Amino acid sequence: MMDEAQQPGRAGPILHFRGMAGQGIRLAAIVIRPKDEPAPPPIRLSGSEIPPRRIAEIAGIAAWRHDFTLTPADGGYEFEGRFHAVATDLSGDLRLAFVSCNGEENGDLDRDGAERNLMWTRLARDHAQAPFALLLQGGDQIYADEATQGHPLSQDWPDKVPQVEDPAQLADLAAHLRRRFVARYLHVLQAPGYAAMAAQVPALSVWDDHDICDGWGSLPEKRSRSAVGQALFAVARATYLLFQHGAVESDIPELFLDASGASLSWKRELPGLTIAAPDLRSERHRHRIMGPAGWQAVEALAPQGEQVFLVSSVPLLGPRLSLLERVMMAMPRMQHYEDDLRDQWQSRAHRAEWRRMLGEVLKWRTRAHVTALSGEIHLATRAVMGPDAQRVHQLVASGISHRAPPQAYARALGLFAGLGEAPLPRHPIRIHPLPGQRHRYVAERNYLTLARQDGRWQAVWHLEDSGDTPALDLSD
Repeated sequence: MMDEAQQPGRAGPILHFRGMAGQGIRLAAIVIRPKDEPAPPPIRLSGSEIPPRRIAEIAGIAAWRHDFTLTPADGGYEFEGRFHAVATDLSGDLRLAFVSCNGEENGDLDRDGAERNLMWTRLARDHAQAPFALLLQGGDQIYADEATQGHPLSQDWPDKVPQVEDPAQLADLAAHLRRRFVARYLHVLQAPGYAAMAAQVPALSVWDDHDICDGWGSLPEKRSRSAVGQALFAVARATYLLFQHGAVESDIPELFLDASGASLSWKRELPGLTIAAPDLRSERHRHRIMGPAGWQAVEALAPQGEQVFLVSSVPLLGPRLSLLERVMMAMPRMQHYEDDLRDQWQSRAHRAEWRRMLGEVLKWRTRAHVTALSGEIHLATRAVMGPDAQRVHQLVASGISHRAPPQAYARALGLFAGLGEAPLPRHPIRIHPLPGQRHRYVAERNYLTLARQDGRWQAVWHLEDSGDTPALDLSD
């Protein structure tokens, strides 16, 4: 018999972190039900009930939201007769989990569930042994690449983009895309390991290209700015807000740094910790990563805590790519990889913007430890920028369900990374092996845990085959 959480059109509760509220935390819990079903029951706290509010209806389902505050005295909440424990005291010792790349470009809906969600099952088991306070999701939470298939206007996206102005045709395309995006989100939300985490660990998420389509923003602008491209982006954005933030358009001023919504960058302040995520997709095109709204948000971040976690969906610290770009563009069979290289901060097309971002990071480093958290590359690695007194760490954990590329690819990339890079004077970037590993890149599925104990932060990678790495100290 199918478990209720796996029935069509049903998922949740899914927790989203809104911020601190005195000694407690503000949360939003999303519950998905078929649109014709009655409202789900209230969430029960110690002494109160929180009724849900219907915030959206899309592709045959309704999204309901409970907004509430949990205190240490509550310790969690009850929903449909089940108590869900939640870590509410974020002022002392603390554990966070970081994941990315939760899917694959082709056939993700048809994969064996136990194989696909193996690392989610391990993460849920890890949480059961030592609870996480937050789940940070660093991009590509779904792989929507196949969502465009099955409709005449988008079947050949992005290779062929028809010119269309008929509102009825575009409305039909949008309805098709909504159904396909919702199916992918429900596929993720109903997975047993993920569902167990989502009900107990509040999420903070940023999107990357596969949450829209492969290479969004690095594709030729004639395609992304077309009516078909804009319909695709609009559906991806609305479902990203709903499923990854438990939000709709009217919530944007409260949740994001840019009240207009042109950039969906965000920041959350916890005791002693700032977590920030610039939006690297909404304003991107082939010649820039962020636009005016994104840069205004970055420059106004002003982190408050002793530690900053900067969630950069695309790795902020990486090897020199300009030479690789020149080589690949000279080889006709390799030119279709240009969009992948153009996606990176290190692309020659974005070098000035990369320096600008690194300069902002160094400003934060004068008053806090700064660690960039990234995914996107389907490998695990780490990097360091600058002299010891201004050291900035980068930790890459990718992907939690995307299968790893061949070992030979990881080895070749490691050799290339040995060339080093120094976009800012006196601040060289070096790619290092993970603790306990010999090579710079590890080709295994993985996730990352971050722990604060007695005021010091440490990071551990959890690798599918090699197991857990020794802890890396981030507080020096």
